[in-house]
Order: sequence, then C-alpha cells, then structure tokens
Amino acid sequence: MAEAVAVEGPAGAAPAGHEGPDRRGAALAALVAASALLYAAYSLMRLHAFRSGSYDLVIFDQAIRSYSRFDLPVAMVKGVHNDFGPGFSILGDHFSPILALLAPLYWIHDGPQTLLIAQAVLLALAIPPVWRYTERRLGAGAAYCAAGAYALSWPIAEALAFDFHEVAFVPLLSALMVERHDAGRRVQAALAAFLLLLVKEDMGLLLAGFGLYLLARPDLRERRTLRDLLAPGDRREGLAYLAAGLAATWVCSRVLIAAFGGDNDYYWAYGSLGPDLPHAAVHALTHPWDVVTVLGTPPRKLLTMALVVLPLLLLPLASPLTLTAVPLLAERMLASGFSNWWEPHYHYNAFIIAVLVLAAADGAARLRGKVPAAGRLPSALPMGGVLAAVLVCVPFFAYRHLADPALWRQNERARAASAAASKIPDGALVEAANGVGPALTSRARVLLWDDRSHGAPWVIAYVGRLEFPFGSPAEQRLRVAELKAEGYAEVFRQDGYIVLYRDVPDPW
Repeated sequence: MAEAVAVEGPAGAAPAGHEGPDRRGAALAALVAASALLYAAYSLMRLHAFRSGSYDLVIFDQAIRSYSRFDLPVAMVKGVHNDFGPGFSILGDHFSPILALLAPLYWIHDGPQTLLIAQAVLLALAIPPVWRYTERRLGAGAAYCAAGAYALSWPIAEALAFDFHEVAFVPLLSALMVERHDAGRRVQAALAAFLLLLVKEDMGLLLAGFGLYLLARPDLRERRTLRDLLAPGDRREGLAYLAAGLAATWVCSRVLIAAFGGDNDYYWAYGSLGPDLPHAAVHALTHPWDVVTVLGTPPRKLLTMALVVLPLLLLPLASPLTLTAVPLLAERMLASGFSNWWEPHYHYNAFIIAVLVLAAADGAARLRGKVPAAGRLPSALPMGGVLAAVLVCVPFFAYRHLADPALWRQNERARAASAAASKIPDGALVEAANGVGPALTSRARVLLWDDRSHGAPWVIAYVGRLEFPFGSPAEQRLRVAELKAEGYAEVFRQDGYIVLYRDVPDPW
C-alpha cells in the first residue's frame, strides 16, 4: 500500500531539483514555444508546397468558416462528395462541437493557415501537464525527457502530416484529465473529461478507459465487494467515468450524429464480428478467438501497436494507466474496414500518445520503486532512454520530409498548381483536385474533383500522379476526357494540372 501511495497518490511537494521555479518555468515555456513553432512551420510549409488536401483540410476550413458566421458547421466539399448534399453539417459526420471554439480566430484571419497554427499551439500545450505528471514521479530531469519525447513523437508528426483534425484538442485534454486527477484536482480533471466528450463521438471510450484505470489502481485490489467499490474516492469515480464514457459514446454515435443528418452506420467497420454492435458483442463473447484473430489481421495492426509502445521502451505495460488508451485502441484494431484506422500514418495514434507517455513515466516509477534504494539508477534515466528512442524514430516518419528542399521551396509541380489556382475567379464554384483545394478555399467555393460532375463552372484536374479519390492516373486522364465530352473547354495546362471551364449557371 505504501508503495502504491508513493507512486500514485495526489501531488505533494515536488522532488528537489537543481533548478529554481523560475528557471523551470522558463525552460518549459521555451519547450512549448519551440514545439509550437516546429509544428506550425512544418504544417505551413506543407500547405505552401501543395502537400495538403481538401480531404480533410478544406472540410474543416469550410466548417469553421460557417461557425464564424454563426451557422452550423457546413462543409460543402464533404457533403457533395459523400452524397449528403451541399448543406451537410460535419456534426452529422463526427460529433465535434468543440471546433466552434476556433471560430473567433477566423474573425482575425479567414483561411486554413489559421487552423494549422491553432493545431500547432494546441498540440504543444499538452507539454506542461506531461511535464508536471512526470516531475512528481521522477523529478525534473525525467520530466523534460518525457515532455521532449511527447513533443517529437511520431504520432504527433503523422497527425501534422495529415493537415488538421479534431485530434488537436485531445493530447492537451487527455493529459490534463490524468494529471489534474493525479494532483488531487478532481473537478478540473472532470472538466477536461467533459471537454473531451465534445471533441469526437468516441472520446467516451477514453473516459471509460480512465475509469477502468481508476478501478484497477493497486490500492483498490483489496476491495472485493460491490459495497467496497461504491465507497467514496477513486472507486466511485472510476465507475462514474466508465458509465459516463460508455453512455456518452452511445448517445453521440447513435443519437446526435443522426440528429444532424448523418448515417449512424456510416463508420461501422466490424463486419467480421457482426452486422451491428449487439451481434458483434455477442460474437466476441462467444468466440473470443475470433477477436484475437481480428486483432492480428492484417499483420499491419500488430506493427502499429508495436510502434506505439516500443519507442516508449514498453514502459506503459508496467502501468495500469495504459488501460485508459486500450478501449480507443481496440476500437481501431478490431475493425475490418477503413484500413487507414490501423496504419501508423494519419492522425489516429495521436489520440492516445499523451496518455501513453504519462503511462511510461508511471511505469518507470513503479519499476524503480521495486528496486532497493541502493541499486536504483538515476530517476531520469528511463525517460532519457525513451527520449533517445523517440529521436531514433524521427527520420522514419513524417519529419523526414523536412530534409526535402521541395517542402520549403516550391518546385515545378507546386508552381504549376499555384498557376492553375490563380485561374479561378474569386467567389467561383470549382471542382478542384485534392491538392489544390486548400489554396482556393479562402476565396472560392471548393468541391472535390472526383469521378462525377457536380455542375461547377470551373474544374482543376491533375493527371501527373495519383490523386485522391481516384484509383490511378489513368482514371484521372479518363475523367478529363469525359469532362471535355460534356462541354468543358481546356483553358490552362501545366505540369499535369489542367483547368477546364464551361459557361453554365452556378447550381448553388
């Protein structure tokens, strides 16, 4: 019990260190500022180099612009491409009302650059709670290493490489939920948890996992009866987080999304277990081996799960705090559809990285506590090893593109894309190739150029290489030929970019 309290109890006096509070505060502020600057610079360079996409940057840009005008978050590009209609609210796709907090920023600057900078700041702001949590367990040196490991982690880099998403809020809020609860500030932790529920419809799973963690803490292992579990303190809080998280996930996924015009079954990806949640749950309980099989099929899932914990030196496996991330990770790894969910790329792993870094710090403290004092290594060593492992991973993920001169200086392709975009008049409706949409969204009404005509007078096509959502450049060239057959005239061509125009009434 004494060991459990020492490791997990509420914050007391911080371990003595060599730095004064002012120097620590300045160093932490510098780390936050440097991280935000790195994130923003990388994101803005990608935008300038035409490496961003309408899916998903223009979706969020259109939605936040609608919020800034006191409307529902309508994203025409999403609604038209996915057959929901031009007035589709993204609340019918993912329940993310917290995005409305970004709307006032569009009164200052209306454009996707605003979203990328806001995301950079939000991701960097998770560093202070990561630092505080680790400092209480392992001291200031370890805390700087943990903060650096989070800041340079590959899940954050990959999220930045996929433009902007609602995940921008999650590392900060999840770290605050854990750290504030650990510090004994339960109301502040509950507030962070509530805000998480406004980020996305499945964030209740993160709360449910946190509830499981609270119930699994070592000081609760002696509680055997329901009455014990309902006693004041972490037991009751654990059950509350678990119940509230599961209830919120159901309400957001099955009620609120439909209320905003969405399809409740649009993201059902568990066909290998059943056609719906009740059947899948029964199948999982009666055929547990099938669940194990799904977790490893395809093997890419195992690679992603390994990459999540290996740079953290497997330390999260020594902490029950890892339970917080398990339901959210299982949601993706049990899927048999939407293969991007289990990739090490995209933004999905950024939902859990802050919690796992905290779990690594907690795991290191637990393991250290099991070693006699005379044989203990310096407290900063485990997290120093984590930081070193994270640095080793940097060249293998998104930040490797920083070494590409075309990222920070436009090449011929980017200059051609810019020239094509310049042909579109302000306010026009345009079906734009995925990589060109972000350059137009501030001054034109952007749709995605795909395999169907949507009635726009202007089209920007790209045939130089594969472009979402087509299956091959040959399909893209065929689509251009079809557009010309429909009466579109070519008015510009350069380095694979083709601008087409047809004098038709604007349908919207």
